[in-house]
Amino acid sequence: MIRLAGVTKAFRDGDRPMPVLRGIDLEVRPGELVAIVGPSGSGKSTLLYVAGALDRDFAGEVEVAGTRLAGLSPRARAELRNRAVGFVFQSFNLLAGMSALENVMLPGMLRRDGAEGTAAVRARAAEALAAVGLAEKARATPAHLSGGERQRVAIARALLARPQVLLADEPTGNLDAASGDGIIRLFQRMAADGMTVLVVTHEERVSEAASRVLHLEDGRLR
Repeated sequence: MIRLAGVTKAFRDGDRPMPVLRGIDLEVRPGELVAIVGPSGSGKSTLLYVAGALDRDFAGEVEVAGTRLAGLSPRARAELRNRAVGFVFQSFNLLAGMSALENVMLPGMLRRDGAEGTAAVRARAAEALAAVGLAEKARATPAHLSGGERQRVAIARALLARPQVLLADEPTGNLDAASGDGIIRLFQRMAADGMTVLVVTHEERVSEAASRVLHLEDGRLR
């Protein structure tokens, strides 16, 4: 679950504060696919970063996957993200010299603490690729994948830790209609399986598929 209560965020322009989020109240429950829509510069991505424990410079209360962010150290925030939150961005951020499977394995290899070996990480990565329908593309490098397939690899990477929460920032923005529709169906399936899914988008096809659509404008949700 994601819960925000009275969240306010401002950037500074010299000595002048520039409000971005103004008293945001939001709750996204397990099994929901919620879309946040709004004009460019309305604070959609900022809201996502706050909800994902990436941004700590805000006022108000935030709870992610049962953990309140207030008072958490940077290390504790990182551990929460690694354990409970998956991120998907508009840019795929895949390493060109690695296969699809190796790209999905990468975060698990970087953060493992010795309790999990390479074979276990590989098995989880293969499971994540299968979940997004790319088991047969495990050995392919990004150059040999379509845009939709690359985005599904990025989603599989986000699923590696089996997170409770998935946050996506314009995940279909660089995709053609068919590929984008496939990603939307994948998010719907994840929500149906009990995941909490929050998507920032400007695309009508994404918002039409969501269980709820919220509009962010002038820093306020409507």
